[in-house]
Amino acid sequence: MSSLSKKMIQQEERPAYTTGDYLKFLIPSLIGVLLFMVPIQGADGITIPVAYLANQINGLLGDSIPSITVFIMALSVIGSLIAVIFKPGFILDSPYLNKLLNVSKFWVAARLLGTVFAIITLFEFGLEPIYSENTGALLIYDLIPILFTTFLLAGLLLPLLLNFGLLEFFGALLIKVMRPVFKLPGRSSLDCLASWVGDGTIGVLLTTKQYEEGYYTKREAAVVATTFSVVSITFTIVIIQYLNLEQYFIHYYLTIILAGLVAAIVMPRIPPLSRKADTAYEGTELKAETNIPSHTTPVKWGLNNAIKKARTNNSAAAVVKEGVENVLDMWMGVLPIVMAIGTVALVIAEFTPAFTILGKPFEPILALMQIPEAAEAAQTMVVGFADMFLPAVIGSGIESEMTRFIIACVSVTQLVYMSEMGGLLLGSNLPVSIKDLILIFLLRTIITLPIVAVVAHIIF
Repeated sequence: MSSLSKKMIQQEERPAYTTGDYLKFLIPSLIGVLLFMVPIQGADGITIPVAYLANQINGLLGDSIPSITVFIMALSVIGSLIAVIFKPGFILDSPYLNKLLNVSKFWVAARLLGTVFAIITLFEFGLEPIYSENTGALLIYDLIPILFTTFLLAGLLLPLLLNFGLLEFFGALLIKVMRPVFKLPGRSSLDCLASWVGDGTIGVLLTTKQYEEGYYTKREAAVVATTFSVVSITFTIVIIQYLNLEQYFIHYYLTIILAGLVAAIVMPRIPPLSRKADTAYEGTELKAETNIPSHTTPVKWGLNNAIKKARTNNSAAAVVKEGVENVLDMWMGVLPIVMAIGTVALVIAEFTPAFTILGKPFEPILALMQIPEAAEAAQTMVVGFADMFLPAVIGSGIESEMTRFIIACVSVTQLVYMSEMGGLLLGSNLPVSIKDLILIFLLRTIITLPIVAVVAHIIF
């Protein structure tokens, strides 16, 4: 190809952009990065602006949030029942309402169950195991308020990350890393960063929206959601403090990064994730990831794609409308599912020996790895499936610092826990089942435990 031809192609692919075009990409994207990814010092330690603002709203609304969330769950159930039984035109003819309310009978039942659990817990009647302080009350008074305010702000503000070219820019920069190493599109790197610095729930929100819009295949969406929607820095600090190991935080966090990266490389290459179809979300056309042309750089290509994306947003009202729809999706679609699945899991953990029995096979494994107090630590290897904080609660009475360190690391790298992430994943349109989550949880434990144990032996 002649130099003249190359120059003509470059001019075609790099049209003249105005200052306004650049600002349309830069300003919303930078605001999104500042809100979702830049750590700040809050009253309770390091956090991110979205989490800080969510906590402020939480403080303002205070004790009224559980009642508000129960009301929202009840609306979700009533709307779903009307849609499924009576099939009114105003719901079925609206793409948004149809997707939100006209769900399968299974999900209607799950929403109803979660709402019933929430009402029982709020008014403390019926079966005490459902509303006790370590089951339903833990969810409705501790977790659900956090989700409520986080969903409100994250849902409204997610378009800043999604709609103004930031993903296109990051995707171009990291396509040569993410695809060969993790078998994922370059844009998934932003999901990981938002989760790691911010919160895993934000990562799930990002992944779900991109999957529904055709940017991820079923396999890619499942991999990102169960591999890169990691626990936030904030939560890791809470766990390490609870286990009285603050002096080892740097060692702890570096160990989590090491074990998490190994799991992220291995998990996409083995079942169940490797067997997910490389097809788009139902009714959506898959948007192919284009390779960077040889005559340009990743930065130029990414900037070009980012500005093209930003140019498509010409209506502030449409952006706000999308944000409001995001919030309602999470409030009405996810909150009752988290309540249903989380309550069942926590009741099993609190009132049955199921997790103690399931943890028995880990006793000889931990003993073989020369981990002190192996019998006491064994059940913490599986109880995290119910709630990520339970291993720390159970393991806090263990004397050995090494064992507590291992429990802290493994509980974070397991990633899948039903009281929040599991409920979010199952309540979303992401292509993962309860069977998938159980297998992923066990596989991540098997992969990360030896790595954590080796590091622990070096440190202690």
